[in-house]
Amino acid sequence: MKNLKIVLLALLVVFTGVVKAQSPALLSIEAFAAKLKQAKEPQILDARSAEEFVQNHIKDAVNVDAKATDYQQKLDGLDKNKPTFVYSIANGRSTVLSRELRAKGFTNVEELPGGLANWIGSGYPIISTTKKGVSLSKAQFNELAASSPLVLVDFGSRYCGACKKLVPVLDSLKANSAFAPKVISIEVYDNTNLAKELKVNVLPTLVLYKNGKEIWKKQGFSSTAQVEAVAEQAKTGLAASGK
Repeated sequence: MKNLKIVLLALLVVFTGVVKAQSPALLSIEAFAAKLKQAKEPQILDARSAEEFVQNHIKDAVNVDAKATDYQQKLDGLDKNKPTFVYSIANGRSTVLSRELRAKGFTNVEELPGGLANWIGSGYPIISTTKKGVSLSKAQFNELAASSPLVLVDFGSRYCGACKKLVPVLDSLKANSAFAPKVISIEVYDNTNLAKELKVNVLPTLVLYKNGKEIWKKQGFSSTAQVEAVAEQAKTGLAASGK
C-alpha cells in the first residue's frame, strides 16, 4: 500500500508538471507589448469573431475565428516556429486557441493578459476600421457622471460574454424604484479613447459616481445584492450630508 501511494504521488507530480508546461503563466501586459515589439516576423492572432475584428484589432493581426469555416486552414498556414501572439476580448477564446496551438507543436505562444480590453485600457494602440456608434468625449462623460447625485456606469461590450451575464442584474436595478443611482451603459468598443483615459481594462467594469466623483469600482461580475448594498451606503451618506 505504501509503495502504491508513492507511485500515485509521483504520477501526480508528473501530471501537474505537464499541465503547467501546457499552460504557462501569462506575461504582464508591459512584457507582452515589449516582446511583441521586439519579435521578428510575429504572428498576431485575433481569436474573436469577424464582426469584432472589423470593429478594431491590433495592428498586423489576423482574424482566426474558431467558428469560421476556414479556421483549420488558417491554423495549417501558420509557421509553428515563429513567435505567435494570441488575444481575444478577455482570456476566454484566446486561452482555448493558445492551448490548441501548443498541442499542435507551436514553440513560442504568448497570450495577451486581460485581452483586448486590457490592451485598450492600458493605452496601447489599435486599428479601427469602421464608423463607431455613440462615442463620448471625457467632458461629455464627466457631464453624464454628474447628471444625478448617484450614477452607476456599466463599462461593457455587446461582444463580451461576461458583460451579457451582467445584463439581468442591470435590468433588475433599473426596475427597482428604490435603487437610487441612475444607470448608464457605455459600449467600450465605441469608446476606446474614453476607456484609455479612465483606465478601464477589464470588461465588465461597474463604477459608482457620487456628485460626479468616483466612489466605488468593481471589475467583473457583480450580483444585484452587491450593487444594491453599495448603492444604499452611498445613498445613506448622501442623505446625511444633505446633498
